[in-house]
Amino acid sequence: MQGRQRLSTYNVVMTETTPHAALNAALRSAGFDQDAAEYHGALCGALCIRVPAEIDPMAVLDGADADVAGASLLKAVRDAAAKSLADTDGDIRLVLPDDEAPLAARAAALAEWCEGFLFGLASNGKLDLKNAAPEVREVVEDLAQFTRASFSGTDDEQIEEEAYTELVEYVRVGVQLIFMELSPGAQSRAAARKQDSKVH
Repeated sequence: MQGRQRLSTYNVVMTETTPHAALNAALRSAGFDQDAAEYHGALCGALCIRVPAEIDPMAVLDGADADVAGASLLKAVRDAAAKSLADTDGDIRLVLPDDEAPLAARAAALAEWCEGFLFGLASNGKLDLKNAAPEVREVVEDLAQFTRASFSGTDDEQIEEEAYTELVEYVRVGVQLIFMELSPGAQSRAAARKQDSKVH
């Protein structure tokens, strides 16, 4: 029941403003200084290696205090992110500034999202990609490169917008792939999908 109530609160807040602005407000309320993009990235990274119940949203990054209202909304953000990552239809959406923000700001936020994701992915101190699929290792390497992403604004604006959109989509799909490969229960889900394909 509490989980459903948190998700309901999350949905109300997120529809009243942009997700990025709403999460930034919640983070400030909880004592965080980091941008919403970095926090959401770190949360998604952690969700790729741990079950939601093991993740304290107030401890995903340093800097939080004991604000109860902020903690409640951040738990809802955690639960919503976990649900999106587990959606086999690839429903995960990165929390980034909306399209009205300057491209440079959006690119910087995407870089912060990727940096946060890599931080969360390594947060249990046991990450070992040696046995991971080559595609997963490639995505992780690419995300490390994307932490330095930027747009100078000197090229054709439409071309840069298209490049940014493609980067966001690549990250979104890549994160889903990492989750499906590394998250707890990944092997059982793969076996279930294999069995389902045989049935159909």
